[in-house]
Amino acid sequence: MKRHSQSRAAIEANNVFRQAAAKPATDYEKAEQAFQANRERLKAERLAREAERRGQSERTS
Repeated sequence: MKRHSQSRAAIEANNVFRQAAAKPATDYEKAEQAFQANRERLKAERLAREAERRGQSERTS
């Protein structure tokens, strides 16, 4: 099979598009990512509190 090589311009264009896709494009996307990260943090804290309460109730029983 013959391997097709890309031109230098095509490689540079792919690199530019790859970099653009890696960053959030809008303020909305940044806010959405921050919201989701905060939601996951709060969920982890809640689960830790619930596990601690379960552990305390098992010790007292």
